[in-house]
Amino acid sequence: MQIRSAALTDIGKVRRENEDRFLRDDTLRLYAVADGIGGLPGGAVAAEHTIACLRNAVASAPPVPPPDLAGITQRINESVLQLGRRVSPKHGLGTTLTCALLRDGAMHLAHVGDSRCYLLREKRLACLTTDHTVENEVRASRAAGKIIFFDESQRNALVRCIGQQEAPEVDVSRHPLQAGDRILFCTDGIDKAVLESELATLLGIGDDPDAILRGLIALADDRGGGDNATGVLVFVDAVA
Repeated sequence: MQIRSAALTDIGKVRRENEDRFLRDDTLRLYAVADGIGGLPGGAVAAEHTIACLRNAVASAPPVPPPDLAGITQRINESVLQLGRRVSPKHGLGTTLTCALLRDGAMHLAHVGDSRCYLLREKRLACLTTDHTVENEVRASRAAGKIIFFDESQRNALVRCIGQQEAPEVDVSRHPLQAGDRILFCTDGIDKAVLESELATLLGIGDDPDAILRGLIALADDRGGGDNATGVLVFVDAVA
């Protein structure tokens, strides 16, 4: 598999600290974003620890079969939970995690929280993750016939994160890749500022992943820069 990648993070124009972290490892073909939860102290600590644990776990695993990303993610959750009990016993620590391994012509994806993974293929954009928010949880419950009400002010609150008391359910999926695919991992500083129709256009323009990422983050900043904005962009040039 032949790939090119870029990664970039920006504090934005409002936040006092950048609590986003990313992983871009072309040797392991491992990519991730983690967005430390701003409502908790130590969001940056949680994100940093999560990324370090992820890299170490994948690097130490045998290459075949592909590492169990769901199991790794749940072990990371326990590690962040224990760290939170030491450094922030009153509130704990929390972060999102969206990560993927590119192996054997496919992307193995794992996801907890509201960061996202997008795939652009033949000019069509697909979001491969679902935000684990109160709003989406309620929507799914209503679709199953349950009557549930919620406070609109909490619609974007997370119902799953890394660092929670119980091991989170991890969304995992496998996506066969083809030459020309472009994969974006991003925190909500990008996806809440840039429409998916715009993402589809911007991800398809040019052939330099670094330049595309810089353009996306500049656009998010131009629209107020209300949150940290982080992206990892992977170009799949050949699969065989």
